[in-house]
Amino acid sequence: MLADALLRGVGGTSALLRVAGPSADTNMSEVGLVATTFAEVVISPVVMRRLKPAWREGDESQWELFVSATSVEQQVSSLNLASAQSLFAMTLAVTVAGQDYLIESIASNQAFGQVYLYRLLLRDARQQAV
Repeated sequence: MLADALLRGVGGTSALLRVAGPSADTNMSEVGLVATTFAEVVISPVVMRRLKPAWREGDESQWELFVSATSVEQQVSSLNLASAQSLFAMTLAVTVAGQDYLIESIASNQAFGQVYLYRLLLRDARQQAV
């Protein structure tokens, strides 16, 4: 709860995780005849910061998203997932303030054996599409 208060205190906002919905394990879904469903999962509070940009031309900007572990655990239990890693693995994009990002890596901070904060390394999704 202390991490939640800290994130809110420094201007925390919300993020949307665009996740793939459950798929039926049929031959029709494997060949694309059944449409994939998507859902948006809201997690809050989050704080985002830009990492030091690389000074080489063509390098992408990277961002770090600090996510409340409490919010992640609530979403994990509501979606009946095994772990937070499962939630992040099925995330296709992260939207913060109307901008889409892709997850590059995930780390967690722990105290007394409990995760209190997730750190997601993100990159801009627009540059991927070009």
